[in-house]
Amino acid sequence: MKLDENWDQIRDVVSRGKRSTGHFAIASVDSRGRPHVTPVGTFFLRDDLTGFYFEQYTSTLAQHLNANPQVCVMAVDRSSWFWLRSLLEGRFSAPPGVRLYGTAGARRLATAAELELVAKTVKPARWLKGGRLLWSDFSHVRDISFTEFRPVRYPVMMSHLWQPTPE
Repeated sequence: MKLDENWDQIRDVVSRGKRSTGHFAIASVDSRGRPHVTPVGTFFLRDDLTGFYFEQYTSTLAQHLNANPQVCVMAVDRSSWFWLRSLLEGRFSAPPGVRLYGTAGARRLATAAELELVAKTVKPARWLKGGRLLWSDFSHVRDISFTEFRPVRYPVMMSHLWQPTPE
């Protein structure tokens, strides 16, 4: 399956995953090859097969990426209604999740547009003390360029989804 031909559907899965869980899993490996998964709530996709995340509370992930920039980002729609409807109907109406594989860039200062996007995302929680403590000091991001993807599969209920692209 080709990443570019499925990008709109991938973005939809990522958006639903963010709404239902509030975070994503970003996997990296340490210098000894051991996997590490970091939950990141401030991950965004662009239109051009890339994304970025705010590098806040991700010190272990940052260390791993400085040594090996390869990552896997996973998004899963955990909406109770989505799953209940899917289980009742015996099929998923949309893909339940996706894994994106790519390479992370160097840490850099966030642009004004990126800062505005994250501020909009965390705005509902900013009036709470914990929200102000957690989400008021964003400044740096890492870009990720994606090269391939793999759907989260439950074959019996999703044979009609993610059709392979003819070569």
